[in-house]
Amino acid sequence: MKIAMISEHASPLATLRGVDAGGQNVHVAELSAALCRSGHDVLVYTRRDDPQLETEVIAPAGYRVVHVPAGPASYLPKDQLLEHMPEFSAFIADHWEHERPDIVHAHFWMSGVAAHIAARRTSLPVIQTFHALGSVKKRFQGAADTSPQSRLATEEQLARDAAYVAATCSDEVFELVRMGLPRSQAVVVPCGVDVNAFTPTGPVAERNRRHRLVTAGRLVPRKGFDIAIRALADIPDTELVIAGGPMDGELEDDAEARRLLDVATEVGVRDRVIMPGSVSRADIPALFRSADAVVCVPWYEPFGMVPIEAMACGRPVIAAAVGGMLDTVVDGRTGRLVPARDPQSLAASASALLAAEDERREFGNAARARACKRYSWDRVAAETLRLYRKAIPDSAVARDAR
Repeated sequence: MKIAMISEHASPLATLRGVDAGGQNVHVAELSAALCRSGHDVLVYTRRDDPQLETEVIAPAGYRVVHVPAGPASYLPKDQLLEHMPEFSAFIADHWEHERPDIVHAHFWMSGVAAHIAARRTSLPVIQTFHALGSVKKRFQGAADTSPQSRLATEEQLARDAAYVAATCSDEVFELVRMGLPRSQAVVVPCGVDVNAFTPTGPVAERNRRHRLVTAGRLVPRKGFDIAIRALADIPDTELVIAGGPMDGELEDDAEARRLLDVATEVGVRDRVIMPGSVSRADIPALFRSADAVVCVPWYEPFGMVPIEAMACGRPVIAAAVGGMLDTVVDGRTGRLVPARDPQSLAASASALLAAEDERREFGNAARARACKRYSWDRVAAETLRLYRKAIPDSAVARDAR
């Protein structure tokens, strides 16, 4: 099968850094790699944001990446990319005239805009993965939401126009149905984890206290790192590592990093909060292995890759009961679910878990088993392929079978 992935701002080749780089980059890269392992031809289209980039690059995993000229060949925040989607769309439609895919998979809503315009010209079916819905972002961020005003209405139209929406969690399906999408048009296809890289055995990062909690992600307020810091005040003899943001030497220039350190000082735990800045993806497993538990307590989370990566490392997860974590973390079996934005509940749950070594071990073993069974990228790719085959014409299915 020939598969066109559209990921306008999140290149699978990008280093995971900055406000607009994160889980979507990993998702597109790992899904494309798994589809290639299954014998399919994957071409990823992403915006050229550097004039030095080659037009086409073959990734080590076998998928190809096309850098699409759309707007200036420089970094732009993703919320500024909408005006360049017509140019992006025209390029990919022209490209499909001589290299036509069987299916188009759009990642994020602006990729959906480009994909649907081009697909109408070429009569191709589109699978839409939003990764985050504007309605949810607006609900939690309010006036701080910088999305274009047209986002909510556009997402509703994209969902209706797609052959299927590949929702990353059950909570997203409920949100789509509330938006008016027929339930039959939304299918849960979660994100995945590399269970060969994220393992219980391997190098372990050094630690300084009797107990360690680890959390990771972009340094933005909605990730709830301040909640974890406030909880730490009631968890004695424990250190908290917050991995993410700029490099260590640049943290003082990061407004959110400064805010978090101010919170730590305010509640008297500055000496127990460790902020190493950006941690390479290769070093994340060692960091997770050094933890007694991994904490993930955002205000909301469309899926959340940190919990399943920690689970694959055999670590229990204490997570906010929101979004995708309602699917991934099984309360009382692989970890604990706590109310969002509630430091007291987090502190109580973490303290109880840190005091129960046998329970942590049982949770960790169950977490590893669940990650391997449910969230390996090969399984996610197989579920994605089933959705593709439901969407594409019978003639393409027959050609793929040959």
